[in-house]
Amino acid sequence: MKLFSKIMEDAGRHFQKGGRFARWYPLYEAVDTILFGSNQTTKIAPHVRDSMDLKRIMTTVLIALVPCTLMAMWNTGYQANLIIEAMGLAGPAGWRGALMAPVGCDPNSLVSNFLHGSLYFLPVYMVTMVVGAFWEGLFNIIRGHEFSEAFTVTGLLFTLTLPATIPLWQVAVGISFGLIFVKEAFGGVGRNFMNPALASRAFIYFAYPAQMTGDMVWTAVDGVSGATALAQVAAAQPGQAVQVLNSVHMTWAQSFLGTIPGSMGETSTLACLIGAFILLITRIAPWRVMASTLIGALLCSSYFYFIGSDVNPLWSIPPHWHLVLGGLAFGLVFMATDPVSAAHTRTGQWLYGLLIGILAIMIRVANPAYPEGVMLAILLGNVFAPLFDYFVIQANIKRRMLRHG
Repeated sequence: MKLFSKIMEDAGRHFQKGGRFARWYPLYEAVDTILFGSNQTTKIAPHVRDSMDLKRIMTTVLIALVPCTLMAMWNTGYQANLIIEAMGLAGPAGWRGALMAPVGCDPNSLVSNFLHGSLYFLPVYMVTMVVGAFWEGLFNIIRGHEFSEAFTVTGLLFTLTLPATIPLWQVAVGISFGLIFVKEAFGGVGRNFMNPALASRAFIYFAYPAQMTGDMVWTAVDGVSGATALAQVAAAQPGQAVQVLNSVHMTWAQSFLGTIPGSMGETSTLACLIGAFILLITRIAPWRVMASTLIGALLCSSYFYFIGSDVNPLWSIPPHWHLVLGGLAFGLVFMATDPVSAAHTRTGQWLYGLLIGILAIMIRVANPAYPEGVMLAILLGNVFAPLFDYFVIQANIKRRMLRHG
């Protein structure tokens, strides 16, 4: 490793300003950053010394996402293997069937579930990273910017929010939209006004709704439907929400563990809680955003639950059920806490989180045609975050002027 580091250092002078490969410095810097830490130091005052840099922050977030990623692969395979076993099939069709033949499609086998799920997860993730790296590299070369580790997080978050059956070309279109029009169009890393991963998902949701909604997209078996819990409740009779959930073998405990149909990485509240613990003890994510989003969701869901409705079955979902259904836990932990698009002032973070929590449940419950509002709630929260910070700062300025006037 020392020898390779020395080779990289020697080659680096050709990529510096004035070198013959200076135009390609962002590509060199990307490889160097991934493999080695930065050796740059502050030359002039002020000197701020902190061991936490962008690389460590993004690495910590990636570690926090590991439980959701593992669950995404296992549960995708588990749901598919359950259907294949119930239908008496030998395995999936096409190239996946050939790869699964040696191990079989047994839902009781940890290896079989992981392997089968990875055959859906990894292609989506690879397309996301390859296409995303192309756009990142292109804009960095044009602008002379360095590569940022932030994209590795964006790519994984985007992949985890998708259904297993999404066409790969739509994955490429979605991540391209998010990076070009939400991130790079506004200046690149640290200047996006909303979460690029969520913006990418929102774009393909509205551009290609057939591949992002409906019962057919949640189970990775051709021709088989597997509705999410929220979709089944939306189609139930008023007041029968919990009965419907329990009757389709989606108990609260199963929903908490994540052994239910849904987007690949959003089903397990337990995996999200493990990630939240890592982000909170390392102080990467603001706890005020998580707490206020949770409070807002509980307040709004409690209101709908106690008021009730004679026509909308989603109103009868108990508040504790809302916490384990859909993408609320995933959005609360990993999306709402985005350090760029979230509010930064303490009061602003409370208001920002409350808005997201309330809107997420309101969209989910009040609109039976769209029984999941976390994505739109966070994007709307991103838009309002600068406004919250502005009013908080202006209030502080006025308060200090009165104090010292």
